[in-house]
Amino acid sequence: MTLAPEIKAFLEKQAAAGAPAVWEAPLAVIRANTQGRMATSGPVEPVFEIINRFIPGPTSDLPIRIYRPTGNPSAPAIVHFHGGGFVLNYLDMYDASMARLANQSGFTIIGVHYQKAPEHPFPIPFDDCYATLLWVRAHGEELNIDINNIGVAGDSAGGTLASAVALKARDNEIPIRFQLLIYPCNGRKFTTDSYENLATGYGLTTQAMKWFWEQYLQGTSHDTNPYAVPMTAKKFAGVAPAIVLTAQYDPLLSDGEEYAALLHRDGVPILYRQYDGMIHGFFTNMAVTPTAREAIDFVAEELRKLVG
Repeated sequence: MTLAPEIKAFLEKQAAAGAPAVWEAPLAVIRANTQGRMATSGPVEPVFEIINRFIPGPTSDLPIRIYRPTGNPSAPAIVHFHGGGFVLNYLDMYDASMARLANQSGFTIIGVHYQKAPEHPFPIPFDDCYATLLWVRAHGEELNIDINNIGVAGDSAGGTLASAVALKARDNEIPIRFQLLIYPCNGRKFTTDSYENLATGYGLTTQAMKWFWEQYLQGTSHDTNPYAVPMTAKKFAGVAPAIVLTAQYDPLLSDGEEYAALLHRDGVPILYRQYDGMIHGFFTNMAVTPTAREAIDFVAEELRKLVG
């Protein structure tokens, strides 16, 4: 399938805007430019309750945002880690997609604004995310959630963090019910088919991913640490069941395909779906493409099945 018409128009509009690539401008400028992405997220639908608060993290207090779709005193829950190359983005950009996912699934969603590279490189963002999972498990009654029905989720770099948190949860015998990985960047190998064949022209570029990984890992010393680069884990048996979504025109397509194959190889229950005609970031861009809502609603249905 070729690019969806609305995606083609979106890319043309982006190109005409002429914003600098992430490696071409000061970090403050690149971060400020992300404010415009709020317009692509779409309106936030009403949800039963949204709560903002701080929780203690390993090195800093962490802002979290809780989306409660109902008054259910023991709802299943998602601990969500947003994308942005470990460097960019913030909770507001995810309000629309998280409110819809909460409403459609009945899950309470807890999103965390983890600390960002390059000021806070690995392992700080990962440690923040894992600590958030532990905090949520320890405060189930306060959060009105069922601690036996908690999973992790994330898109892009957030999918990497969710994958890594799932690995550490397994290693520490912390039970989680699922991992939802939306176009994750789980390897640091830039010779995959999609990194080479979709390197430019589709929003996210291969060069940008090289830059993001360098900000996060700052060298190569962590390249074989599965909590930094999940694809390097020696085995995946015992990790939580996974839902993996990818986009046809995404430099990260091969990462998602390969990670799903590794999970399947080691006997992990896996549901994989590629969205044709789509690019990186489509899942949260409800003002750009109707496929975003379709994907959110698909995930909500599958999550309900997972927890029975």
